[in-house]
Amino acid sequence: MIRSLILLLTLIAICFTSHAQIPQHPAVPTFGGIYDIPEADKRPDPDVEYKLVIDVKGGAEVAESENRSLINIARTLNLHVQGGVPQENIKIVAVIHNLATPTVLSNEAYQKHFGVDNPNDSLIHALTEAGVEIYVCGQSLIARNFADEPLHPDVKVSISAMTILTEYQLKGYALLSF
Repeated sequence: MIRSLILLLTLIAICFTSHAQIPQHPAVPTFGGIYDIPEADKRPDPDVEYKLVIDVKGGAEVAESENRSLINIARTLNLHVQGGVPQENIKIVAVIHNLATPTVLSNEAYQKHFGVDNPNDSLIHALTEAGVEIYVCGQSLIARNFADEPLHPDVKVSISAMTILTEYQLKGYALLSF
């Protein structure tokens, strides 16, 4: 009986581990891990130029956590590249505002306001290294009392989130919202 139970548990473990995958990071190293789905019936068209403007308004749940919206940007880029789209065919512009605004503070400013290092520092750098343009809404900086604070060096300031979102949609960018 015990041998049968051990054999059954061993077979179950083999079945589960044979389907387990290690997350892939084909475009944004260490962030936004995704899994290959070789049996997928639909993959992104590698001949399309993907132009995405991403509305990032959600903040992290706690100051010590990375912003899930930024991780989703990394996942979006990784998924398209894993799906066969050349990275040079993917243009992503992200605009940070609302509750996400503190995400783009410099490490020193983040420490001053929240008492911990900015957990998004490496993630922001990895995204911009992968070609993502990141803007923060100037209106949100003022409204949330961060206007005089230094920002992450890879982040640019826009007059507003609304103007970035409308401009890029008029330029043919698809809108995603995280």
